Amino acid sequence: MNQQTPTLEMTGITKEFPGVKALSNVHFRLFPGEVHAIMGENGAGKSTLIKVLTGVYSCDEGSVTMDNQQIIITNPLEAQEHGISTVYQEVNLCANLSVVENIFIGREIMKNGRIHWKEMNRRAEELLARLNLKLDVSKTLSSYSVAIQQMIAIVRALNVSAKVLILDEPTSSLDLNEVNQLFKVIRKLKSEGMAIVFVSHFLDQIYEITDRITVLRNGEWIGEYMTKELPRLELVSKMIGKEISELGSFSSTKTDTLKREENESILEAKQLSKKGNIAPFDLTMHKGEIIGLAGLLGSGRSELARLLFGADKADGGELYVKGRKIQLQSPKQAIANGIAFSSENRKTEGIIADLTIRENMILAIQGIHGWFHYIPRKRQDEIVEEYIKLLNINPPNPDQLIKNLSGGNQQKVLLARWLVTNPELLILDEPTRGIDIGAKTEIQKLMLSLSEKGMSILFISSELEEVIRTCSRIAVLRDHEKVTEIENNQHITHQDIMKEIAGGMG
Repeated sequence: MNQQTPTLEMTGITKEFPGVKALSNVHFRLFPGEVHAIMGENGAGKSTLIKVLTGVYSCDEGSVTMDNQQIIITNPLEAQEHGISTVYQEVNLCANLSVVENIFIGREIMKNGRIHWKEMNRRAEELLARLNLKLDVSKTLSSYSVAIQQMIAIVRALNVSAKVLILDEPTSSLDLNEVNQLFKVIRKLKSEGMAIVFVSHFLDQIYEITDRITVLRNGEWIGEYMTKELPRLELVSKMIGKEISELGSFSSTKTDTLKREENESILEAKQLSKKGNIAPFDLTMHKGEIIGLAGLLGSGRSELARLLFGADKADGGELYVKGRKIQLQSPKQAIANGIAFSSENRKTEGIIADLTIRENMILAIQGIHGWFHYIPRKRQDEIVEEYIKLLNINPPNPDQLIKNLSGGNQQKVLLARWLVTNPELLILDEPTRGIDIGAKTEIQKLMLSLSEKGMSILFISSELEEVIRTCSRIAVLRDHEKVTEIENNQHITHQDIMKEIAGGMG
């Protein structure tokens, strides 16, 4: 790795928004043939730094140099012209266009005043072959999986530029095999000398794929470290500004079998199913119990949860809430029965971007009261103030538009919306996805605290560590079927759960 001449260097970057100093004197270096992680809590300034680098924002102070030449980037097109391309967490391509059209959109190859499709198809196949991909480039983008779409986004980036590739949360929607496929691509590009910025909340992936880490906290530069020389606990401590002992001071008060037998049943599903979504399953939840749903993406976890919330209607089996048989026809009916559901699709099924923190937080309870029974402003303020403090929502300004919050704080507002309704069963679908480790820990602690107070929680997470850490039982799903339940105890490991996910094989 060439340590002498950075491909890219950002020095003294400062960026302010009204009332917020998003970046303050931040530095960042990127060398050819390296993968460099930018780490920090939500709100640390990672996204702002990338937006400055890609010309979405202009910086108030500081400079950017490429190959020792100072450059000024005023828009994303200029960034691309300088050889800087970004692949975002949510693939920003056109699903209705073909693969080849997506790769060359805005840069079509012309011949005699017409698009030269033959040459574009050939070039697209060459670019894909560089990543060891062989696809029908004439098929629409939507006919391929999210993982393949991300590869195509990388191919488009390679077609546009060849110096700096920014991967912003590229693995958040991928399963293990897809992550491995992406990492092969990253290693190949790295071997060819490309400089890669890798942003992720998955520590295992950071330590597997990156060479260097820059840590930001509250918009400030904390330091730059070689990945292999920075212990994980030290990294976490630098990110959150606390000693790791403060983070690890809780453990799950897992419900033992005897206590469960004494507690009342909150919910019982008997061979509940929906054709094409989830095979018939049994599930019993007791008061104060946290049950985890484990499985790969697409295993049926969300489908199971949506049935229990009435978001999808079951076409088979029976559902009992506190011993009473019910047929859930809608989420409104589920809420009336004390069931709340925080969706994994924070942006499409959760927050309303142009409303404030206050307005987002009171939506569910206002819905219960009825839209013609307005909750007085004083009561709204009391509710919002209580949950802003409880969940440590930042900034603690109820009139701030939620779209201006970091992902972790948006997630906390969404969680607060449902806690306000005081449910007996809270369904959390990937509540910690894409948020920083500090916010994850706060949500895990809150789950355990709510459980101790008698709330039942159904917890879906792709991170087995937090499922093991918080849940008394773990239901494993595979291919849209619940295949087993595991009693959690101090001997359960990731490997035990992975074996069940994989079909009982080692």
